[in-house]
Amino acid sequence: MVKSKIETYIGFCIKSGKISLGSGAISTLKGGVKLLILDGTAAKNSKRLALKFKNRFNCPLIICKSGFEQVVNREGAKLAAILDEELSKAILQNLDVNYELYAGGSI
Repeated sequence: MVKSKIETYIGFCIKSGKISLGSGAISTLKGGVKLLILDGTAAKNSKRLALKFKNRFNCPLIICKSGFEQVVNREGAKLAAILDEELSKAILQNLDVNYELYAGGSI
């Protein structure tokens, strides 16, 4: 299976430690969040929490329509925060059919 560019960029974030997975980990961050990615199958409360984080960090929020757990290789992962500015820009510039911009913000 061929990876999309976004999946490759997320992989770079994981390898470099520039990603925070899960709402608990994201809630402890003081700043530096450049992009939020939410699994499209997330529950209503998770979506509400993602919007809260989006407003708190003033960053864009994108929705992954399918396969987010496989992309981050973590079962049950529904929300991720990208902490690298350049990789966040690259992800936003390469949105494909599996990812859509849900709410904008500044990077």
